[in-house]
Formats: sequence, C-alpha cells, structure tokens
Amino acid sequence: MTQLNPYLSFDGNAEEAMNFYASAFKMEIATIMRWGENPQCEGMSDADKHKVMHAALPVGDSMIMASDFVAMPGMQYRSGSNFSVAIAPETRDEADRIFAALSEGGNVTCPMMDMFWGGYFGAFNDKFGVSWLINQGGQQR
Repeated sequence: MTQLNPYLSFDGNAEEAMNFYASAFKMEIATIMRWGENPQCEGMSDADKHKVMHAALPVGDSMIMASDFVAMPGMQYRSGSNFSVAIAPETRDEADRIFAALSEGGNVTCPMMDMFWGGYFGAFNDKFGVSWLINQGGQQR
C-alpha cells in the first residue's frame, strides 16, 4: 500500500520544529540527515551543511517529515507554502506510474532517479501548484 505523508520545509529551524512536534506527540525522531551527508552538496557553506536535509517523526501509522530549505538554482523559500505531499510507493513501476500521472502538465524539479540514500526519488509541482515528493525504497523513516 502506498503511504502519504506531509513533508514540511523550514527556513533553518527544522530540527527545532521536529523536536517540538516530537515532544507534543510524545514520540522520538526516527531519522535526521544533514545536507553535508549529501555528496552532491560539497560546495555548500558549513552552515548549510549542518542544516537538516531530511527528518522523520513517526506519528501513529504515518510520518511527519521535514527539511531545511537550502537555496538551489531557481528555488526560493516561501513561508505559508512550505509543505509537500510525500509518497512512498512499494515498487519502482508504481513510483514511475504515479510520477508520470501527477506530473503531467506540471513542473518536474527532479526526475525519478536513484539517490545516495538508496531510494528511487523524484519531485515536481503538479499543474495545480502542489509540491509532490516520491521516494520508493531506501530510507523511508
């Protein structure tokens, strides 16, 4: 079964926010990965390398996931629209099918590809402006 989760973006305070949510839900953060762990981000500043690239907090059968926004070409942080819908399909075929269907008429920001954390990942904004993240396999939590 495909899992849907909110994916929140923060402007440098993702770890603080996730700790706040963990306290409120009386849960433990399952994963925190830093931008500096990403081999494609060698040229980042030390401050950006310490920011959260991915954090996951289990809440019931779901997850709240988050990252700190790090400016990439063509991207900017906009408070109030700092969320995505994250999908975790069970198979690559399902990931490709969902990606193709939902991204039709939208703007692909990252085509489906193998990633350093072991996942098969892609990202896009659909034709309605909703941000979607698809990650099959690899580290989900």
